[in-house]
Amino acid sequence: MAAGHSLREMLVVPPGAKNFDLPTIDPGRTHGHEKSRSGRILTSGLDRLASLQDRLWAEARHAVLVVFQGIDAAGKDGTIKHVVGAFNPQGCVVSSFKVPSPVELAHDYLWRVHQRVPAKGEIGVFNRSHYEDVLVVRVHELVPKAVWSTRYAQINAFEKTLASCGTTIVKFFLLISKDEQRQRFKARYDDPTKRWKFSLGDLDERKLWDDYMAAFEDMLTRTSTRWAPWYVIPADRNWFRNLAVAEILADVIEDLRPAYPEPREPLPPELVIE
Repeated sequence: MAAGHSLREMLVVPPGAKNFDLPTIDPGRTHGHEKSRSGRILTSGLDRLASLQDRLWAEARHAVLVVFQGIDAAGKDGTIKHVVGAFNPQGCVVSSFKVPSPVELAHDYLWRVHQRVPAKGEIGVFNRSHYEDVLVVRVHELVPKAVWSTRYAQINAFEKTLASCGTTIVKFFLLISKDEQRQRFKARYDDPTKRWKFSLGDLDERKLWDDYMAAFEDMLTRTSTRWAPWYVIPADRNWFRNLAVAEILADVIEDLRPAYPEPREPLPPELVIE
């Protein structure tokens, strides 16, 4: 790891970057971290997250929205299980966005998303998100380019509104290599306990790899902002993926300086409870 640089600094997509090039990022890079030491570092990071969430919930002044995006088998579910699992479910809600229902399609594409934004004191986690409307919608040509191309600005404005109202947004793009995806698909198919997650449609989507990578690059370049930055997490190695997400997320929440509030009413210096 480069001296003096945190993972938060190294993995962020600079807002307004004109020369961001997704193919140049190594999905297997660990930025100086070693697997042999990762367990201890991750445990420390999860303990830190649990403490921060407890104060965030008690204070109820800020909301935190965590967005996960990535191609099929990138590790979104695994990251949520191993990192978000540090949070008390009472103050953390995970939402997954699948194919829109008829009711959702009858509204604008952000309607279903806005309903699941966390309240103050809560941490909301999106497993996929509103970004599907500039990804799968684009790749499969579900709407014309004239429609999806306007959504980058709409999404930026939506997230800016959330941020100005007290929601801190942190977005993680989990990057894996095409070969790693192949191995993960095979592992799913070979494991009876995971085969239910495998679909022949996944192989059809895999054929569109280059189209998805182009869509991801545009998404990262055009929607990484001061108020809602993207972090590209090299995710070929699960242990580094979890460590990096935990560290960055803890750093972001730490910036909010969550603190336990004072009692709601004056209390005596000594209290006898019989």
